[in-house]
Amino acid sequence: MLSTDSVRFFISRLKERLWVKPLILCVLSIGGTFIGRLADDMGLSSVLPEVTLDSVEALLSVMASSMLVIATFAVGSMVAAYASASAGATPRSIPLVIADDVTQNALSAFIGAFIFSIVSLVAVQNDLFASAGLFGMFVLTLLVFAIVVITFVRWVDRIARLGRVVNIIEKAEKAAGDALGRRRHAPTLGALAVSPHQTDGEGVSVCPSTVGYVQHIDLERLQSSAEALNCRVVVTALPGTFVTIRRPLLRIVEDIEGREAFEPEDFSSAFTISSNRTFEDDPRFGLLALSEIADKALSPGINDPGTAINVIGTLVRLFTLWQSPLEKDRLRAITYDRVSVPELVVDDLFDDAFTAIARDGAGMVEVSIRLQKAFYALAETDNPAMVATAKKHSRMALARSERAMVVQDDIDAVRRTAEFSAL
Repeated sequence: MLSTDSVRFFISRLKERLWVKPLILCVLSIGGTFIGRLADDMGLSSVLPEVTLDSVEALLSVMASSMLVIATFAVGSMVAAYASASAGATPRSIPLVIADDVTQNALSAFIGAFIFSIVSLVAVQNDLFASAGLFGMFVLTLLVFAIVVITFVRWVDRIARLGRVVNIIEKAEKAAGDALGRRRHAPTLGALAVSPHQTDGEGVSVCPSTVGYVQHIDLERLQSSAEALNCRVVVTALPGTFVTIRRPLLRIVEDIEGREAFEPEDFSSAFTISSNRTFEDDPRFGLLALSEIADKALSPGINDPGTAINVIGTLVRLFTLWQSPLEKDRLRAITYDRVSVPELVVDDLFDDAFTAIARDGAGMVEVSIRLQKAFYALAETDNPAMVATAKKHSRMALARSERAMVVQDDIDAVRRTAEFSAL
C-alpha cells in the first residue's frame, strides 16, 4: 500500500509528463460529445429552440481546422521556452518549466478541443442527434470556444515569460522553499534522529543494485520491513545522494531475527533511484539549481552580475525561512520508530548555495559585496550553526576576492563589508 508521501511523489512525477493532462482532456472531450444524447433521451425537443444542422457543422468545422494549428503552435512555443530556459539559466530547471500548470492546461485544452470537434463533427454528420441533441451540441461547442479563448489569452501571457531567467528563478525558489519547508516540519522525515553511536559504520549494509541518485525514500516500507525482522535501520543516503553498488543506502544496526528470511531487496526497494535528481524531497538540489543560475550569469559569455545578485537575495530568503523558529505542535510526529534518518547539515546547504558564486564572482566587487552582506544577514540569527557557517563562508569568500581583485579600493570595500566575520 502506498503511503501519502509516496503518492505525493508519484503525482509530482506525473506533473512533469506532458502527455498526462492532454490524455485526460481527450477522454473527457470524447465523453462530452455524447452529452447531447441526454437531451434527446430526456425528451426536451419540445421545449428547446431548434438549431440548424448547418450551423453546428460550421462551428465544429472551424474548430477542427484551427485547433490543430494552434496546438502545433503551442508545442513549438513551449519547446522554444524550454530551450531558452536551458540556455539562459540551467538545464536542471527544465522539469520546473515543463510542470508549469498554465502551459500544460493550455496544450490540453487545445488538443481536447480538436478531438471534441472531430468526434462531434462525425457524430453530427451521421445523424446521431435529434433537434434537442443538436441544440445541446451547439451550446457545448460555444462553451468549448469560450474555454479555448480564455485559455489562449492566459497562455500567451505565460509563454511570453516562461523561458525568462527571472521566471525560472521564481520557480526554483518556490521548489526549493517547498522542499525546505517540508524538511523543516519533518527534520528526520518522521523517523528517529541518528544518534552519535549510530554513526560508527557498524551493522549490515544494504547497497542498491543500480547506480544513480536517490529521489525518494518510502519510510513506511522501511518501517514494515524492520518490524518484520524485528530490527532497526539507519538511513545513510538521503534524497539527492549519488549511490553505487558499493555505496550503502542504509545499515541494519541490530541483530536480525530470522536471518534466513532476510532479503536486502526488501529494504533497498524503499529507495527510488534514477539518473536525475528531483526537487520535491531534495532541498539541496533546489539550492544547487539557483547557484548554477547565478554561476552561469557570471560567466564571461553572459556577464550578468545582476542576475547573480538577484539569486543571492533569493538564497537569503530561503535560509531565513530555514532557520526561522517553528512551533512544536507543527513538527511532524515520529511515526517510524524503527528507522533513523540524519538531519540536513547547514554547512552542506551553504556549500551548495554559495561556493560557486563566491568562486566565480570573486573578481566582481558588486557581487562580492552583496555576498558579504548576505552572510552578515544570515549571521544575525539565533541559530549557532548558521552563524558559524555564515562567518566561515564569509572568510572564504573574502580570501577568494583578495586573490582575484587587482584594485586595492575594491579589496578594501569588500574587507569593510566582511569585518563582521572576524568577530
